[in-house]
Amino acid sequence: MTASDPDSDHDSDAWRTVAPPTPRKGRGAVTNLQGRYEVDQREAFDDGWQHAGGGEGEAGDEPRLSTEVFEERAKSILTRNQSPDIPFNVSLNPYRGCEHGCIYCFARPTHSYLGLSPGLDFESRIYAKVNAAELLAREIAKPSYEPEPIALGVNTDAWQPVERGMRITRRVVEVLAERQHPFAAITKSSLIERDLDLLVPMAGRQQFMAAITITTLDADLARSLEPRAATPARRLRTIRTLAEAGVPVGVSIAPVIPFVTEPDMERVLEACAEAGATSASYIVLRLPWEVAPLFQDWLAAHFPQRAERVMSRVRDMRGGKDYESAFSQRMKGTGLWADLLKQRFHNAVRRLGLNERRHGILDMSAFVQARTVREKTQLDLF
Repeated sequence: MTASDPDSDHDSDAWRTVAPPTPRKGRGAVTNLQGRYEVDQREAFDDGWQHAGGGEGEAGDEPRLSTEVFEERAKSILTRNQSPDIPFNVSLNPYRGCEHGCIYCFARPTHSYLGLSPGLDFESRIYAKVNAAELLAREIAKPSYEPEPIALGVNTDAWQPVERGMRITRRVVEVLAERQHPFAAITKSSLIERDLDLLVPMAGRQQFMAAITITTLDADLARSLEPRAATPARRLRTIRTLAEAGVPVGVSIAPVIPFVTEPDMERVLEACAEAGATSASYIVLRLPWEVAPLFQDWLAAHFPQRAERVMSRVRDMRGGKDYESAFSQRMKGTGLWADLLKQRFHNAVRRLGLNERRHGILDMSAFVQARTVREKTQLDLF
């Protein structure tokens, strides 16, 4: 049996080469990379059947992956942080995992704690905290609770597709509205418009503000980058709807990806300002833990000719690494390109009149007063 015989055990390793990952229609990750806490190690192996029919394997060739939703009774619901580069101290996330499937999502590694993959599992196996509203009501009623604005949906989107049926976020907002407890929310979903009946009165009392994340205006790019989020045009319409209803709304350009979404930054800011946004912010691409290989697999699948250039520029801003977690660097990066990006952003913001009005202060007084009244009433019973 010769070395060139395809049936030989000593054949070249070409037949063992793992084929480039094939995108799945409606999904961001192109692999189900195992989490860093899994004990058993898996190695990709192509037995020849994956692309037996020939062709290059375009998006949609893989079988559809259904979303599974698991009900979870959480033990706590408010998360506190002391990060100096984050403008909030308390956050609430009604879901773990996110069906939007944004390939760049910094929350993907959290699925590793569940023994699941930060890849396709993160966007197809969603954990819904069904007792979120109950826990919130109990927490903010405690005498020891120190009130401050809550950030809603900063890890995973609170209005992601499963919320349409689950309505967990809706019940959380009902609790906050009833108690007049201020909060801010960030989302890519037009489903936030469903809850305007609660949000508009709160905004009128300086108890609510919103931010809509828009990475690009290119619908085709958005479809592969964040496949199950609302289209860019639909998000612009949501900004307009919120602004016309009297809700302070800003745009978050996150993340800025070199040579992918970065060229679109000024156009995004212009479109959002025209739609009614009054504030803007940006974050440079972050690739913590498993996000780095997942994102590079996505680049290889969607932008193979550009992949090396993109990662080279990312590393230029991260001290030669895929990611730098230092508080002073993780959001904006460092170096010449990061400085130029900062200048471009601030020049555009200044030209468009964004960030001129201050909406960052939410009024806690109504909640504090209401709680004081409740406490006095309870004391009078004894």
